[in-house]
Amino acid sequence: MTKGSETQRQVLNRWWVVLGAVLIQLSLGAIYAWSVFTPALTEVGWSKLQTQAVFAIGLAMFAVVMVFAGRLLARLGPRRLALMGGATLGAGYVLAGLLGTHSFWVVAICVGLIGGAGIGLAYMVPIAVGMRWFPDRKGMITGLAVAGFGFGAMGWVKLAGSWGGLIERIGLDGTFVTYGVVFAALIVIGSLWMRMPPKGWVPEGYVVSAAATGRKGRENFTTVEMLRTPQFYLIFMTFAVSAGSGLMSIGLMKLYPMEALQMQGLTLAEASAVAGTAMAVFFSLANGVGRVAWGTISDALGRRRSLMIMAASQAVFLFAFTSMAGTPWLLYLGAALIGFNFGGNFALFPAITADTFGNDRIGQNYPLVFLSYGAGGIAFPVLGGTLGDLGNFPLAFSVCAGACVLGVLCVALIRVPDQEEAHRPPSVHGFLHQMHWD
Repeated sequence: MTKGSETQRQVLNRWWVVLGAVLIQLSLGAIYAWSVFTPALTEVGWSKLQTQAVFAIGLAMFAVVMVFAGRLLARLGPRRLALMGGATLGAGYVLAGLLGTHSFWVVAICVGLIGGAGIGLAYMVPIAVGMRWFPDRKGMITGLAVAGFGFGAMGWVKLAGSWGGLIERIGLDGTFVTYGVVFAALIVIGSLWMRMPPKGWVPEGYVVSAAATGRKGRENFTTVEMLRTPQFYLIFMTFAVSAGSGLMSIGLMKLYPMEALQMQGLTLAEASAVAGTAMAVFFSLANGVGRVAWGTISDALGRRRSLMIMAASQAVFLFAFTSMAGTPWLLYLGAALIGFNFGGNFALFPAITADTFGNDRIGQNYPLVFLSYGAGGIAFPVLGGTLGDLGNFPLAFSVCAGACVLGVLCVALIRVPDQEEAHRPPSVHGFLHQMHWD
């Protein structure tokens, strides 16, 4: 086989990475399907606080373990790390089912701690591998990978509930065991294509632009070097407010519209049905579509410009939502628009991290950026709940809209640094230097 035909074979093979990435992320999206189990858990004696505690533990383990997984990626390789994550996630659910879901502590440890750790171990693998195989389409491949995470949640909810009726037919314990086996199997299959391309490989016809080769800052930053740059903190802040606003919207997407719809004359049952549709259908579908769409858009417009448009439009949608929530069709539209932009976060922020600090270090660097998701996920929902208790849901959405405007300003200051800047001592002059675009 000639060198040219071998290269062509590798280019064709890279599309299997997309399939593997989607299969892995479909399983990891299990964490967002947790709500389907909570009604049955309350029936066996769980409190509402306990049901939410397991979800919170899972999210925390996901974010924290992901930081350590970034280091393991370079040491173990993507395939072994994916297998480790799949085995851990699957074992957590299987153990919970075998030991009995009637016990809060069993589920908290098995699903929250063990399952959350499994998600954190495997999450970065398809993103890091995909970016190495698709340097020409980083936004698209990231969007496709994380879309599986978003769509997977809806699928697992429906299979356990209205579509498959698993909980009703085989019970909670059986559903947990079944899901654990399926999660592990899908990740094992997906891991078959989780390998890095040969050193120096690029897609046929791909040429690094003159702008890229003629500029500093295309180095691969170590984690320590990244943390010394103001760009990291600008990206961190933007992700925190953008994702946090979306997470607050998720938390209030049913409560606030139910209140607004009843003020317009709908009964409690009617308002609950309309608000539930807005969240379960329009927000969820748009969330998945937005991941692919914003990733693809950013390949054409550039990451920084796409982030500015996304954050600015999200501010507009959040401001407008307070006048849309009381009318069903406007509520559906508002939920879809906010969900579309919320999904875009998970495609754009890995891509801008790679653009700014290097493709080869994305597995080590992005987990630290992702910690901002946890920070925003705590601050903004708490803010929304506090203002909701005070009877002022509109103010919560307006505050989040203002935070998104702050995110636009942060993105406007980002430029690609060089490693010399990462070794300079911090100073006001050094920070102001970052405000100039290349």
